Amino acid sequence: MTKKTIKRKSISKKLRFDVFKRDNFQCVYCGKTPPEITLEIDHIEPISKGGDNDINNLVSSCFDCNRGKRNVRLTKKPNKTPENIEILKEKEDQLKEYRKLIRKINRRINNNINGINNIYIKAYPGWEFSDSFKTGSLKRFLNFLTKEEIIEALKIAISRLGNDNDRVIKYFCGVCWQKIKDKRNE
Repeated sequence: MTKKTIKRKSISKKLRFDVFKRDNFQCVYCGKTPPEITLEIDHIEPISKGGDNDINNLVSSCFDCNRGKRNVRLTKKPNKTPENIEILKEKEDQLKEYRKLIRKINRRINNNINGINNIYIKAYPGWEFSDSFKTGSLKRFLNFLTKEEIIEALKIAISRLGNDNDRVIKYFCGVCWQKIKDKRNE
């Protein structure tokens, strides 16, 4: 038994270039562009499944994506360049909004940390929480407790231990961890 031979008509350089141009010199599957990758022509409907070399059956593909697809039919044609641009713009807008939200959250956290630190400064003039304590412990406490709960814990520590600011910090941390433990047990 012999294998059925598929007669392939080669794709001209002009047609190849027209496809690359139409697809914005970008792999329609992964979005990569030269010089990072080398573009090839891929058939949407594989030749082995009855496809042809019509421009509407051809897309730009990088070597890896083309070899990964092999001779499998695409159930959906890849987006045309304008559609891809719109999708990319939407992703970019979402990313900008996400970054804006993260900055807003970080400002709120930093304001909360500074507010808690100011209470400590008022109780112990000339002293303040270290930067590592603020960005480490206080930030971690704010993941589990409200600013008000942390301030309450600090005031408890200050009222119990008075002038010993080193022990106040340790006691304050103990009160916060106990509050976190109690919340987890609820």
